[in-house]
Amino acid sequence: MPGILVIAQSSEGNIAPISYELLGAARQLSSQGAGNVTALIAGTEAQAKDLIAHGADAAIAASNPALEAGTVDSYLPAVEAALQQSGADIVLLGQTSLGRDLGPALAFKLKTAVAMDCVELKIAGGRLRATRGCYGGNARAEITWKAATQVATVKAKTFDGLAADASRSGSVTAIDAAGETRVKVLGVSKAASTGIKLEDAEVVVSGGRGLGDESAFKMLETLAGTFKGAAVGASRAACDLGWYPPSQQVGLTGKTVSPNLYIAVAISGASQHMAGMSGSKNIVAINKDADANMVKASKFAIIEDYKKIVPALIEEIKKLG
Repeated sequence: MPGILVIAQSSEGNIAPISYELLGAARQLSSQGAGNVTALIAGTEAQAKDLIAHGADAAIAASNPALEAGTVDSYLPAVEAALQQSGADIVLLGQTSLGRDLGPALAFKLKTAVAMDCVELKIAGGRLRATRGCYGGNARAEITWKAATQVATVKAKTFDGLAADASRSGSVTAIDAAGETRVKVLGVSKAASTGIKLEDAEVVVSGGRGLGDESAFKMLETLAGTFKGAAVGASRAACDLGWYPPSQQVGLTGKTVSPNLYIAVAISGASQHMAGMSGSKNIVAINKDADANMVKASKFAIIEDYKKIVPALIEEIKKLG
């Protein structure tokens, strides 16, 4: 088959983790007969070589300074040039701020379609078959394409990236293609955060509206502090009430997490929230309602008032050292 083009991204001078996840997905497709994997990065030759070490068969470094703006207008010519050079018929992007805009724009330009926020990819009958959530996460839709080029954006934390293999080799080429952007970025504002990023945490302790008030999150922060590499999240309802920062929201319109342990405290389990944490390896629910969706989805559940359970849990974990 013609092959796969992965649109990699960089963040603060480093390759973004979603890029490695896309390469992991592309390698799976390649093993199913989708062809070679080519990665495009708006960056340096060294970054291109790093992408090869993480699974690409070839890499293209787009060096035009106009790409630093990160806009669709600037990226489209570079992606088209990479497609022509690689001959790929599958394009994978991350479901990021860039991917959300670039995916549809590229599909329109190529007179094809785009499947957004995919959670599963496979080759069936020689063509890409993508699965994405629909109806607020209550169902899943399978997408196929009639046009030659197939474009899909992939939900973060859906695929595992491959470990770097320094022995891998592949061709590295450079292109200078870029478009003139009609948007001028005047500045970037980042949400203030300390400690481990929510999406990178191995343990996530999340609270919902059932906590009753914002002061309860102090208790959850204490619980998270008993684990190594833990972070605190919140449901959309809790964030909308102003109890916790929106940057810590888990769900369809928030962060997607897939920790080894997800502790849901007083969260009912609305489909919007479940869509953001369904990839968790082990789910523990603490809830007074035995019929809550989160309880049904959990591996372990404690049916009781969190005010009785969480302090006792903190003390027991501390005893374990």
